[in-house]
Amino acid sequence: MVSKQDYIALSDFRFRLARFLRFSEAAARAAGLTPVQYLLLLHVRGAAGREWATVGELAERLQASPHGTVALVQRCQAKGLVAKKRSRTDARQVEIHLTPQGRQLLRRVAAQHKDELRTLRQTFRIAQINQPPAA
Repeated sequence: MVSKQDYIALSDFRFRLARFLRFSEAAARAAGLTPVQYLLLLHVRGAAGREWATVGELAERLQASPHGTVALVQRCQAKGLVAKKRSRTDARQVEIHLTPQGRQLLRRVAAQHKDELRTLRQTFRIAQINQPPAA
């Protein structure tokens, strides 16, 4: 059963998430990026354990098709934000790396997000959803 408190928590979470996403899109556009270009740069830089990502990994993180992600990478490459490099360990694999320009632009936009993200920290802590009793 969903309680009134559950509805309040879900509503508050969705409101704050929508507000953050709207902020994020505006910050990306102000820097000359589309929101999805910002996300691509973020996911390349945020790859765990390395400084590059594959198209497949980026497609997963973006929840997009590989074909659409290739087109996005090409647009970012044309803007000088990313570079494609053939993998040294597997010639079939292409690594997507940030260029110095892409890294600098990402750093600037991400710094704005860091402050805004702090406002969500409390939302994730207090949004308590009542769990059904264990059987």
